[in-house]
Amino acid sequence: MTEEELLARHDADSFAEFYRRHVRRLAGWLMRMTGDAEVAADLTAETFAAALVGRRRYDPERGAPATWLYGIAVHKLHDWRRRGTAEDRARRRLRMERIELDRGDVVEFERLGSEVSVVDFLEELPREQRDALRARLLEGRDYADIADAAGVSEAAMRKRVSRGVALLRGRLGRNAS
Repeated sequence: MTEEELLARHDADSFAEFYRRHVRRLAGWLMRMTGDAEVAADLTAETFAAALVGRRRYDPERGAPATWLYGIAVHKLHDWRRRGTAEDRARRRLRMERIELDRGDVVEFERLGSEVSVVDFLEELPREQRDALRARLLEGRDYADIADAAGVSEAAMRKRVSRGVALLRGRLGRNAS
């Protein structure tokens, strides 16, 4: 079942499958962004709680389900940076308990954070940016060749690559290598 279908079904089993597909990478990304396993765990839980509550608002025309999920996570991360604590409104609404981490959990979050890479997020970019980045960065093609194949100007192709790189940097955080 596609991720769009999982979100469209609005049942617990479908959302549980969506969760299983994304929880490890989202937790790793949040660990990389915060550097704190407890905060990453809180933000991961809050992101999925908000996604569960708001899943009926997911619009496939605006992007892939993973992009929507990471958009929620970015908002939760910004809120945390502004307030210094994770917002737990959605978790409370769903009557979810706060997760207490033990040393093994902390080690797992640290491991997940170290596994996050650019390639993980490439598929979630808008198609035009993803294709442009693949052609330019992975295949090493020049801008004129890529632009000609796509039927756009070289300036437009440079903009697609630039925007794609900016999105990837934002996803990976300041510590991206």
